[in-house]
Formats: sequence, structure tokens, C-alpha cells
Amino acid sequence: MRFASGIRWKHCQPLQPPSLPSPRRCKVKIPPLPSVLGPEGAPRRYSTTTTTTTSPSSSTLRYPDPPTTEHNDLASYVAYAARTGLDTASTVYTGTQYEYTVAASLRRLGFDMRRVGGRSDCGIDLLGTWAVPSSPTSSPPLLRVLLQCKASSGARGGVAPRHIRELEGAFVGAPAGWRGSGVLGLLVAQKPATKGIRDALGRSRWPMGYVSCSRDGRLEQMIWNRRAEEEGLEGLGVGVRYRETEGGPPEQQLILTWRGRPYVPDEQHDGDPVEPSGDTVAAAGL
Repeated sequence: MRFASGIRWKHCQPLQPPSLPSPRRCKVKIPPLPSVLGPEGAPRRYSTTTTTTTSPSSSTLRYPDPPTTEHNDLASYVAYAARTGLDTASTVYTGTQYEYTVAASLRRLGFDMRRVGGRSDCGIDLLGTWAVPSSPTSSPPLLRVLLQCKASSGARGGVAPRHIRELEGAFVGAPAGWRGSGVLGLLVAQKPATKGIRDALGRSRWPMGYVSCSRDGRLEQMIWNRRAEEEGLEGLGVGVRYRETEGGPPEQQLILTWRGRPYVPDEQHDGDPVEPSGDTVAAAGL
């Protein structure tokens, strides 16, 4: 390589860092870390179920304003429709009636739901809480629930896997009290879940479930995904109870089970699971 003439190059010694006194040694006792290994040496399995100590109570939750003050349950809505001459065959009447019917039917299982559907509701029709069973010595913890209703009764109840994706979007746009952990999303329709619905639920990273509820309020199916179990439904199941009727076939009723035993919140006062006498419990919607 050629350099321009007249330039002198000077060799420079590299800079040396200043000498520093050697650091003093301190004797510090570090306590041993807690072991995460079991007695056999294998890692322990810790439950991923969300604790309920930080979950807000139903009295501290702030609900959005209702879409109207003219009605707040099924009975008041039927009276309102009769008073105003509302067309009972319209989609507005059918949808609102179904929402109130679902809220009333789920109350038997420990749900406390309010109708909130309106503008900018992100598809949420009902908001509320669910008192799921816990140990006999403690009160049932509350899961916060956001719910979408599909009142259509077509060949498949008008429900498809895309509605599961819509329910996922409802988590993002939910009111402040229904965000974070301890929240469950439910999709409710008149027909049982198809294979596509089940697969979509299984793939979702959100805690969600599906409920089949007839137009007259008969609960026929209730399923949820693994994420819902992690949020507080572990140990909870669904069954069918058969009761004898006078001069007719046995009456079928969907109930909850807690650790294999029937759990019917509206038939008890102390929070303990009950064992209905003479009833048969079989798996349902699983």
C-alpha cells in the first residue's frame, strides 16, 4: 500500500489502566435456596390453578350501564314487549329473550349474570360471576364470566368455529373488571357443540367454554377447555341427573359435579356438595 509522501508515522505505546488496590474480601453467608425437587429427585408439579384471594367480589365489580332501564330480567322483558307491542317474531325480541333465559337458567348452577349488550360491547351479551365449588371449609371462589349468546336455531344453531375466535376478541375488549386472570368466556347456543367448535376450544389459549341451552331454558351441554381448568375449574365436572316424574318418563337435568359428587348450589345452604337420593348421575357433554 502506498502512502502520501511527507507524512511521518509515529509508534505509540498503548495506554495502561491505572493500578487499583485489590478489592477487600467480605465473608457473606448466603442461605441455601429452597429445593424444587421431590424426595425422588424429580421436579415437583405445581398447580397452575389461579388463586382466588385477589379476585374481586361481586359487590366490588363495576358493571357497564345496562342498554335500557325498561327491563332487567325475563319477566320484565315479556311485560315490556306486551306493553309496547313488540313483534315477538323479530330478531330483537328473540335475541333479548334468549339472553334473559340463559341468565335465568345458569343461575341454578351458581352464576350471577347481567345483561349488558349494546353498542361497543365487543359482542358481550352477559357479564357476571360464577361461584364455583371449593373445599367444604371455605366459601366458593368467584370466577368472573363474560358470555356471548347465539339465539339462532338453524341447522347448527348458527354457531361455527369462527364464533370461538370472536369470543377470544371479547377478552381483549372486556370491561376493566373482567380482564386478567380468573376470567372465563362462555359461548351459548341452542345446539350442542360440533367437532369444529370442540377443536377450536381446545386450540384456544383463552379460558373458554361452550353451553347448549334450549329456547325454553333447558341446559343440555356444558364443556370447557384446559385453560379454563387452570383458571379455577379443576375438579369440576358436568353430569345428568334423572328424577322420577308422576306418570311420565324420568326428567333429565344437567348438574355440576365436584370431585365426582353432585353439586347443586340452589339445593344447599352450607356450601357442601349434596348427594341427591335416588338420582343417577352420568357423564354429559364431555
